[in-house]
Amino acid sequence: MLPVTPLESEIAGLKDQLLRMAAMAEGLVVRAVRALVDRDDDLARSVAAGDEPLDQLEMELDAAAIALLTKAPLAGQLRLITVAIKVTRDLERIGDESTTIARRALKLGLEPQLKPYDDIPRMSHMATSMLRDALDAFVHGDTAKARAVVPRDKEVDALNRALHRELTGMMVEDPARIGRCLHLMTISKALERIADHAKNIAEETVYLYEARDIRHPGAWVDPGSPVR
Repeated sequence: MLPVTPLESEIAGLKDQLLRMAAMAEGLVVRAVRALVDRDDDLARSVAAGDEPLDQLEMELDAAAIALLTKAPLAGQLRLITVAIKVTRDLERIGDESTTIARRALKLGLEPQLKPYDDIPRMSHMATSMLRDALDAFVHGDTAKARAVVPRDKEVDALNRALHRELTGMMVEDPARIGRCLHLMTISKALERIADHAKNIAEETVYLYEARDIRHPGAWVDPGSPVR
């Protein structure tokens, strides 16, 4: 076995930090939705506070990635570093969406519950499952698993549209519900965006290991050197 070079060690450290950030982001999503369902204001406030450490970690990862770019990495390593920067951004935005959910949960907690919260936890589970699978594919170089994540985004989109239709009907029936309906629409849209970010990570994983851009039908990039 060849000895690990200092550059390879630093890249491995970057991946470890990325996984730590991913765990933080997923935790924020889960806690934000739980705060909504349980009407737990303290938990909602803790989610809003938890976004700041995520932002700090994003800046640290960006700085580490930029430093690695100056060390003449090989083609595969270069792709890994640039993909890591993109994944970091997606994870930071997942944190932002979690904060949005938590803030809306606080507002909803001031009024009677509008409807049973069955669809929102379901969307949250689907989005966080996509995120976990995308990151697992990223870590293990499993592009088949990454590709399987992408179409699951359509299921979350469909749930979001269905909930928006239901809430629109409720607003028409009773204008007094408009404020609560709009809060729930915002939460639903935030979960839909979280699924979008998970899909982005899956697509970037395919690009990382195959050098194929699957964001658009028919797109293809010369593979170059494989990732080692």
